[in-house]
Amino acid sequence: MPPADDAVQDRTDASDGDAKSAAPAQAAVADAAGDPIRERITELRVSANLMTLETGIFCVFPAPGSCAPDPMTGLPGVRVTACPGLAGRPDVVSISTFRDDGWLDNTAALVRVTDGPAQVLVTIYQAAGQPGENAPRLQVLRLTGDEPKAAAAPAPAPAPSDGPEPDVMAHIQATGDVPGQFGEWIGTRGSRAWIEGFGISDRGPIPACDMEYQGVLGRGWLSPWVDNGKFCGSRGMALPLLGLNIRLKGETEKRFTVRYSATFVDGSAVGPIEAGNSCESPGLAALESFLIELVPKVDETAGGGSPAGRATSRTSAPRGAIRPGRR
Repeated sequence: MPPADDAVQDRTDASDGDAKSAAPAQAAVADAAGDPIRERITELRVSANLMTLETGIFCVFPAPGSCAPDPMTGLPGVRVTACPGLAGRPDVVSISTFRDDGWLDNTAALVRVTDGPAQVLVTIYQAAGQPGENAPRLQVLRLTGDEPKAAAAPAPAPAPSDGPEPDVMAHIQATGDVPGQFGEWIGTRGSRAWIEGFGISDRGPIPACDMEYQGVLGRGWLSPWVDNGKFCGSRGMALPLLGLNIRLKGETEKRFTVRYSATFVDGSAVGPIEAGNSCESPGLAALESFLIELVPKVDETAGGGSPAGRATSRTSAPRGAIRPGRR
């Protein structure tokens, strides 16, 4: 990542002097223990930079054309983490990544700074033989420039009930995780409380990996596809989703079609939208509530055109809904 003026400080490059000085130490340990440790240690080319950010919400992501990570080693890889020392003010920094383990892996990191300036640590890992110019080039997009308001403490999750296991869950501003079912609205229409993320169960009518979905982050900009059973979006970052996109796969795609509708904090309503098209408002307002419907396909091989599965559609889109969308 090319350093920005007065914003990024080069901290270390393990491929240079540090790596050379570490080699004798490794050899000494191997000799002392009588065990070929060096044969079990792979040196990496590592560079780390401190990035200074002002108050706001930022997205850090690989620039188009960056070298894709090797599917076996995951290298080159990038991590964005809070600084280890107090100088970086980690207490005012929140970092959310689309992967649970923190690696970007051609995705993005969302960074929220509540009281800037503060710093984050950006570390790039490469195989020892990879040239430095193959390191991922990162871009930083400022999503909000105003000072983020402190998020209200989310309400505790609803206690388990004797009813069916939720098909859908959404994390809603100042509320927390809210469960629901296919064919029901998730979130409250007209509340102006935005949705920060959502997930769809892999233990309900949709088997694991038979549905995937995205969150709309900006115009023409969607999050990576994630499979059902995983969370899409963020929690506690005061960063709303601007819409959603859903599609089916596998056997479920043969039996069902999926459509979805949504309302937004600007009062607009969109849908129903067909699978594979983003559901978003014309003004890209924050997502307020959404409805996901599974509609059985007609089995043309059965007499009388019987449906191929059980319907999970219970309610229609809001009155006056419109139908923009794109693939």
